[in-house]
Amino acid sequence: MGNLNTSGILAFEDGTIFRGKGFGAIATSVGECCFNTSLTGYQEIITDPSYFSQIVTMTAVQIGNYGINQEDVESDGPKIKGLVVRELSPVYSNWRASTSLEAYLLEAAIPGIEGVDTRAIAKKLRVSGAMNACVSTEGITDEEAVRLAQNFGGLIGVDFVKEVSAKSIYQWDPERTQSKTFTVPGTDLCMGEQPKEKIYNIAALDFGAKYSIYRKLQRHGFNVQVFPANTPAEAIQEYNPDGVFLSNGPGDPSAVEYAHKTVRQLIEKYPTFGICLGHQIITHALGADTYKLKFGHRGGNHPVKNLETGKVSITSQNHGFASTQEQLEKCGAIVTEINLNDNTVEGLRLKDRPVFSVQYHPEAAPGPNDADPLFDGFYDLVAENS
Repeated sequence: MGNLNTSGILAFEDGTIFRGKGFGAIATSVGECCFNTSLTGYQEIITDPSYFSQIVTMTAVQIGNYGINQEDVESDGPKIKGLVVRELSPVYSNWRASTSLEAYLLEAAIPGIEGVDTRAIAKKLRVSGAMNACVSTEGITDEEAVRLAQNFGGLIGVDFVKEVSAKSIYQWDPERTQSKTFTVPGTDLCMGEQPKEKIYNIAALDFGAKYSIYRKLQRHGFNVQVFPANTPAEAIQEYNPDGVFLSNGPGDPSAVEYAHKTVRQLIEKYPTFGICLGHQIITHALGADTYKLKFGHRGGNHPVKNLETGKVSITSQNHGFASTQEQLEKCGAIVTEINLNDNTVEGLRLKDRPVFSVQYHPEAAPGPNDADPLFDGFYDLVAENS
């Protein structure tokens, strides 16, 4: 059943209550509540596996106005636990759209709530830090919603990667249909696969990867063989890749110890590029620690400075943990980039091995494309070491 005329509740573990109008599924979910400041790209956010176990609050005033299409998903379906918006658009209009946001969440059994003060929620999380919450459209009491929020176990120490990783080995888009070159009418823009002298084979460890990353890798000269997160290093070595890619994903990076072990072995043998959780797993593989940020970085406007070039890029981000700079440097890594908002680590490279990683999302989706050249950098690194 739909949920257009039911009440909705968002309850935090500290007893704070927000009430609004329900949409999507008639259901109750618990998770960590976070906020995303992106003005657009709600479909990509909803389907990003990094949001597994989280209730997402969008700070943009209206959400849903261009609907949902089948081409822009970042996984096999929605991964969030709930969606909180100021206003759900009553109509959607886009030539690519196939359904509404309301219908999409309904089909996925995910509850949403609109008509609440999302600015107040964002300010609360910035002051108090990330908090567990309950979102419900089933008419439960305030007391029950708070109790459910308090009983959620949180993210620290929990391995959510196993819930979203690939279940078997497969090749991404073997016919290369998602990397075809196309032009934008009325402009001189030509987009799609970039011509390369050689196509290299890379092994991608899937910790909860976004499809856009695989699309970018393919367009920049790679065949992408995807491996489940728990694949041992020996199985990847049998594939004999030219390079290794480590994807984004959800949860606490310290909890996926099997990935630390695998990556520790792989970075000794292969050119390696890590994004987001992949960056944090490299951190642990080196012997350094990660820690939980107060409220995380989620949005499309985060400034990152490259300490080696002085260049500042505006980046797309979605993470709740960060690497410890002092420990990384003691472990032989060079911190290459920092976040200009809070000086947290945003990139690293190794002094003696062809390995680098970034905390942000160079594939954007949604967000700016300032960091797109990192994929060319990875191609060059693989070419130099093949």
